[in-house]
Amino acid sequence: MSRGSVVGVGARAGTAGERLAGAIRAVLAGAGIAVGEVAVLATLDRRAAEDGVRAVAAEAGWRLVGYPAAVLAGQPVPGANPVVAAAVGTPSVAEAAALLAAGPGAVLVVPKRVCDGVTVAVARG
Repeated sequence: MSRGSVVGVGARAGTAGERLAGAIRAVLAGAGIAVGEVAVLATLDRRAAEDGVRAVAAEAGWRLVGYPAAVLAGQPVPGANPVVAAAVGTPSVAEAAALLAAGPGAVLVVPKRVCDGVTVAVARG
């Protein structure tokens, strides 16, 4: 893969950057994707404003993109979750954010994986 993968991430409010980074690294490694192949970190707009998420993106050199729940809710995903919908207003954060940030025609190369309480998905355009 060339640089241009998008990591979508979902987590509880206030999740530490170290925990987020560890989960992302674990999922990427498990899929055989190098950190350097990622260009964007995408998530719920409220999470994108948090220090931990911002630190992960900055440290990795990734562009950070946040989407409102209503926008994420409009993105079809294979792993919709009614519990997530009740909590944050969209049935998907990680998958929907990754697909939206990767652009039209994007596909999930790694469907959502939960690692240490953090949900990670990877998409490419």
